[in-house]
Amino acid sequence: MSGFFQTHKATLDAALDVARSRDYWSAYPEVASGKIYGENAREDGEKAFKNMLGHTFELEDHPTTGDSIGSETSPYGLDLGITYPQADVEQLIEASNRSAPQWAKATIEERVGVCLEILHRLNKASFEMAHAVSHTTGQAFMMAFQAGGPHAQDRGLEAVTYAYAEMTRTPASAIWTKPQGKRDPLVLEKTYRVVPRGLALVIGCATFPTWNSYPGLFASLATGNPVIVKPHPGAILPLALTIKIGRAVLREAGFDPNVLLLAADETGHEVTRELVLHPEVRIIDFTGSNNFGRWVREQAGSDKHIYTEEAGVNSIVIDSTDNFRGMCSNIAFSLSLYSGQMCSAPQNIYVPENGIETDEGHKSYDDVADAIKLSIDKLLSDNERAAGVCGAIASAATLERVTSAGSLGDVLRGSDKIESLTKARTATPMVLKVKDNETDAHKQERFGPISFIVSASNTDAALSAAASLASEMGAITAGIYATSDTVLNNAEDAFANAGVSLSCNLTGGIFVNQSAAFSDYHVTGANPAGNASLTDAAFVANRFRIAASRRHVAVS
Repeated sequence: MSGFFQTHKATLDAALDVARSRDYWSAYPEVASGKIYGENAREDGEKAFKNMLGHTFELEDHPTTGDSIGSETSPYGLDLGITYPQADVEQLIEASNRSAPQWAKATIEERVGVCLEILHRLNKASFEMAHAVSHTTGQAFMMAFQAGGPHAQDRGLEAVTYAYAEMTRTPASAIWTKPQGKRDPLVLEKTYRVVPRGLALVIGCATFPTWNSYPGLFASLATGNPVIVKPHPGAILPLALTIKIGRAVLREAGFDPNVLLLAADETGHEVTRELVLHPEVRIIDFTGSNNFGRWVREQAGSDKHIYTEEAGVNSIVIDSTDNFRGMCSNIAFSLSLYSGQMCSAPQNIYVPENGIETDEGHKSYDDVADAIKLSIDKLLSDNERAAGVCGAIASAATLERVTSAGSLGDVLRGSDKIESLTKARTATPMVLKVKDNETDAHKQERFGPISFIVSASNTDAALSAAASLASEMGAITAGIYATSDTVLNNAEDAFANAGVSLSCNLTGGIFVNQSAAFSDYHVTGANPAGNASLTDAAFVANRFRIAASRRHVAVS
């Protein structure tokens, strides 16, 4: 077997330390610089991406029916024309089962070493991955580089780190000695083996195929479970690249590469349900809609371990601020980033109907709404900057949702196309004004660049409404702006009880929709937005069990 564990042990040790301290740390630089990734890394990544266009994606020795499948289209209008080896479900299951015994019997260090090497090689391929993510999801290139590359890799490393910590919490062996008075003691040698749960299924999403998939993928892989990855039909390429790199590392380490498999499909001919219901599947990681997430949880069966991230309604409550311009600019960026297609993006901005106190004096509800609208206009006034912030719309259904959203309230800001992206599917943020007690339009998720400035009777009512909505419909993030510690403390209590992570008074370079590996927990698992958290001990510990063996030791 390879020496990958020793090669990357320093990285793992640093990750273990920072998982305890919760301070900032990243193993994989987020700066897309040739000084870090190599002078020719950008050009080589683009060339590698272009060489895949119009061809069948090669996965050596991967199970296949002999046919190819795939119909991805770029939200930027580029003709991808990439197809993937098609395999039926039974082929995948059989190949996975054949690979399982060797992978399960490998040492913790061997498996973790393989995972660390895969992440290392993924990092080296970050520019290639950025093009793949951008042209399947619509993320702007720099966001695709960071979120699809280093940030996703950090989330994968985080899962491996937690898995290693949980697996090594129990020693591999121990000498057990029970005194018996004048008689010789009873002495047993006990060994403890990590026993994986079984075949794991990762169901990818259309908007963040790597960032959302890597935690489950690497948590299952590190704990000894073979993994089948079922990408969203619109975003196969990023996960196909991941699997290609992973299979190469497995092969080099002396393992069957079918420990990691791709289940590619097309819209209208998906294999997701068949995989979910297959009796051999023991672990399921799912990112997607509430409706399908509910189906997975209800239909999968009690013998499967399910980890979901679903949808929710994220809110910001404004009580007061000592930096009005900074607040409005921060909110404007949060609403605009990737055209509101982040699961952590805010949708509802609650403002007391009588206005708020600020460093610029009293501001009415309309003043606050207008200032947020003007901040969005200013941010997106330059077309190139707008393209870099908003990117493109991943799905035609999302664009249709934005087009029809004007009837949901009083339109404060209409959605526009981004002129510089002539061939792309684009939409800037639509902002509507509503009264909390007069409509339910804002009380469900409106995925995409659609947001509401919600008039509430006062701050307490706004907090109560936002927290109650999170408890009922789910939420991943929440924000509060207040100059009073009492209000901040009340907000922390309200959102904690609703199972939502809270950001307070963000006015600088940190935004409510950002989540940092090794420090922030993404989703709590404590409301309908998901039943698991990325990443805590509960996310990894139930993917394996401990089997013990006891032998007598002769007493000399």
